[in-house]
Amino acid sequence: MNQVYEKLTNCFGRVRQKTDFVPKAAIVLGSGLGDYAESIRVECELPYEEIDGFPVSTVPGHAGRFIFGYIDEAPVVCMKGRVHFYEGYPVSDVVLPIRLMKLLGAEILFLTNAAGGVNTSFHAGDLMMIKDHISVFAPNPLIGPNIDALGTRFPDMSMVYDQSLQEVISRTARENHIFLQEGVYAQLTGPSFESPAEIRMLRTMGCDAVGMSTVVEAIAARHMGMRICGISCICNLAAGMTNKPLSHEEVQEAADMAAPNFKKLVTEAVKGMAVG
Repeated sequence: MNQVYEKLTNCFGRVRQKTDFVPKAAIVLGSGLGDYAESIRVECELPYEEIDGFPVSTVPGHAGRFIFGYIDEAPVVCMKGRVHFYEGYPVSDVVLPIRLMKLLGAEILFLTNAAGGVNTSFHAGDLMMIKDHISVFAPNPLIGPNIDALGTRFPDMSMVYDQSLQEVISRTARENHIFLQEGVYAQLTGPSFESPAEIRMLRTMGCDAVGMSTVVEAIAARHMGMRICGISCICNLAAGMTNKPLSHEEVQEAADMAAPNFKKLVTEAVKGMAVG
């Protein structure tokens, strides 16, 4: 058996020893949504370290556990803390949680992240709905022998972010008077922040926001046939756009300030996605 698939199925078996909960939507909680579990009617919590072989986040502010429960009547699983490529894990481990949540039953993937603003009209604290993405230097998670049980060898990426889910998010933002930007998200590897020249490159390529996650997760989810949507919290303007040096503390502070609107938008959008 393919080693990546064997590891995935072993993790699936371990989770099923702990819970038989079947989610319909999976939510990846980025910076600013760390305490989002408070919005969920929790049925079960499962720390990553209790899943043999599962990658464990080493980033401050990323707790590292699955939360199973309900948003209104919608059964969901939340990743409270994600794994990043820059932590030293192979990309197959970075996307393992996404694949696992699909095996557990999730059909919708709601990705969130903290990002730097590349678009000159963005401001710290803005929320941006992801319309498309670009991967820069991050390895494609589908490299290697295709796992036919998960998806086709050459998956289509022309519409990664589901149009109907985007419409739900846009409508939800309007109804709740939440200002929502739209744009293209770029993933670089990190952990260093981008240079001003790299930001100019990204802007020339048509990117609006940049971060160190999300795209490889979306690719793996699309490969498995999940419906995907995503929101970035713009936590700072990227390198070269201001005279202020960048720091993780600044990102976390801005994410915390935007958290109330971020949480409300995610919660109300999930309710409107008819995942129950």
